[in-house]
Amino acid sequence: MQANPTLDQLQVFLAVAETGSFSAAARRLNRAQSVVSYTIANLEAQLELKLFSREGTREPVLTTEGKAMLPDARRMIGALQEIRARAEGLKQGLEPELTIAVDVSLPSPVLVDVLKAFNAEFPTVALRLNIGAIGVVWEQLLARKSDVSFGGQPELQHDDLLSIRIGDASMTPVAAPGHPLALYPGRVPLTVVREHIQLVISDVSDMTKGKDFGVFAYRTWRMTDMATKRELILSGLGWGGLPTWMVVDDVAARRLVALDLEPYPERPYTLYAFHRADTPPGPAATWLIERFKLELPKVCASLEAAAAAQDVTPASTRR
Repeated sequence: MQANPTLDQLQVFLAVAETGSFSAAARRLNRAQSVVSYTIANLEAQLELKLFSREGTREPVLTTEGKAMLPDARRMIGALQEIRARAEGLKQGLEPELTIAVDVSLPSPVLVDVLKAFNAEFPTVALRLNIGAIGVVWEQLLARKSDVSFGGQPELQHDDLLSIRIGDASMTPVAAPGHPLALYPGRVPLTVVREHIQLVISDVSDMTKGKDFGVFAYRTWRMTDMATKRELILSGLGWGGLPTWMVVDDVAARRLVALDLEPYPERPYTLYAFHRADTPPGPAATWLIERFKLELPKVCASLEAAAAAQDVTPASTRR
């Protein structure tokens, strides 16, 4: 007959292997020692394997077969504990899955720190992460494609959306060291700025249709992600604003130059968490919002200190 060990038998097996004795396993499981011994004997009979050596009065020692079975037992008990934790969370209203939309301007170091902490706090909650620019995070929330979104304040207020301020960040206009704007003596006037290609993040949603933000050049190249924009600026193809957190190391290494532009100074922007008015965030989403409020100022403060130490200042002020 095919072996069919129970989860209870595997729990007892694991307890004996980890504690090193039947009596210690009995105390851990709050059972009689005779019950523990009987359970192990039944498990060995089912598997037709000797899991422990019990010669003389020595404590049980895992056999070669027992050692081979141990990882499987741990895996099965781990799955059982996960099922129990998920069920307990669901009883308490914990979301089984969370979808979040994040604007590309949110500092990546903050996002990484928060999501690592989220995984440790809510190991049973599945996460879907959507990254977008400008109106995408609001559009996804309005379309119920995300549970909570993080980004800048929309230009138009929506009665369906509620916002919670989580902190501030900043944008810095930059160009490659050999770019004409980086070589311009003094503050660059608008008339000169307009003559050079500006690289701009484009909103693929309809939330800001017909609107431009911080666009001054006659010629623009548009893209949908910040990483591509940075690479094109590094190549010298144009200039543009990038989140300060993204360019600290580039400016320090002289791969990029912070520009002193008359129409486009370094500018702060406020970041928010958004949720639908008719769908209050659950326990996991609420925790996520509060964690962003905690981590964003800390990470941004450390980045500002790094920027100051590495002289991330406009080119003209360094001459």
